[in-house]
Amino acid sequence: MPYSRLIPCLDVANGRVVKGVSFVGLRDVGDPVELAKFYSDGGADELVFLDITATPEGAKTMTSVVAQVADVLEIPFTVGGGIRTVEDASRIIEAGADRVSLNSAALSNPELISEIAELFGSQAVVVAIDAGDGVVHTHGGRNATEIKTVPWAIEAASRGAGEILLTSIRQDGQRTGFDLELTRQVRDAISIPVIASGGAGNAQHIAEALRITDAALIASIVHENPAGLKGLRAEIESFGITLRPLKEKV
Repeated sequence: MPYSRLIPCLDVANGRVVKGVSFVGLRDVGDPVELAKFYSDGGADELVFLDITATPEGAKTMTSVVAQVADVLEIPFTVGGGIRTVEDASRIIEAGADRVSLNSAALSNPELISEIAELFGSQAVVVAIDAGDGVVHTHGGRNATEIKTVPWAIEAASRGAGEILLTSIRQDGQRTGFDLELTRQVRDAISIPVIASGGAGNAQHIAEALRITDAALIASIVHENPAGLKGLRAEIESFGITLRPLKEKV
């Protein structure tokens, strides 16, 4: 049985890691390369980087950040934000990312999922879904669509996505727990892995999510105390969750 995965998420704006609540009120929390290295050494199973500015200048900045991060990581990492074309995906993967995450662009052009999957393999394509009130939102959770969350997850999987990154807008940054019902609905509807996102406040919240899905995304809970990641892992395992054994440093 695969290990459950614990995945810190770094929201990057203009080359810096930021964090907010329900996608607003952003504050600077650190340097992405330093935090990536710290989490890699400290027990993260993977990392997710999301460029939340995604302007043309931001694209250049993010490519540089990806290359720097690739040099210090020993774990897989996914990059999303501003990836609108196969060329964008190629630029990020060639800079060192293992996967790209698609959100708004996949909704406007679902064929993009298949095109990137055909070029790099399904394992390189994550479709991020920002969900609220039963529907998918675009542009960083600001714009509601009429597309239902679960059917869109099913379509994304059928088009070649290797994973779904499911974020509850309502729970994001609240630290009151994941939207377990929504996570369960999506997980039960598809055969590819689902990463639960939005709401982690303590180890019990994470354990509850990992009992029903494949991985949990965390942000605020570790950004304010990166050194606490190993302790968090141990606490999660105390709830009966099996995480990847950490390698001892030699």
